[in-house]
Amino acid sequence: MKNKRNVFSCLTILLTGVIYFAVQAQQKNDTHRANFSGEWKSKESISMGGNIVCSYNKGDRMLSKTMKIAEQADFLTIEIPNPSPGAKLATSQEKLTFDGKESQINYGRGRGKKFTVKLSADGQTMTVNSIVQLMVATPYHVNVQKQAFVYVTEVWKLSNDGNSISIQANAKSNLFEGERSWKTIFDKAN
Repeated sequence: MKNKRNVFSCLTILLTGVIYFAVQAQQKNDTHRANFSGEWKSKESISMGGNIVCSYNKGDRMLSKTMKIAEQADFLTIEIPNPSPGAKLATSQEKLTFDGKESQINYGRGRGKKFTVKLSADGQTMTVNSIVQLMVATPYHVNVQKQAFVYVTEVWKLSNDGNSISIQANAKSNLFEGERSWKTIFDKAN
């Protein structure tokens, strides 16, 4: 009977030690996890990878090959340099909030977008669902414009080392048939 108690006590101490070290290791990983912050560059913009117009304005992040991202606890901001040659160093900025609530950007005249953003529990994947609104010329009547919608889902995945972001985009629209899908890779520039 005494041996059983000793074995049970030893197993309890051993199990407590294993759990303690597992918790400590997990806490260290969480405090040093990579995030989306930094300057990022790509060979092509997110929009051009799918050869589709899914941007509502020339300062939209979907058209840029460079991004400067600052991640906070519950949102991130993306700064895009001004695409106009010879322009001052003005940037456009987009705030992506991780709460899943709909945000909206409106540039008037039927241009803008509505979007929601969700961040995975591990902080490595972000999903952006957007409805892009734009005005396009009608066939054979260039001066007559109609409202067009592009439904875009972007899945941003941060690499384990935090040095690249892959963005898998899928789009549907009343401008084309079917669904288009493409992937864009941004590499950390700093």
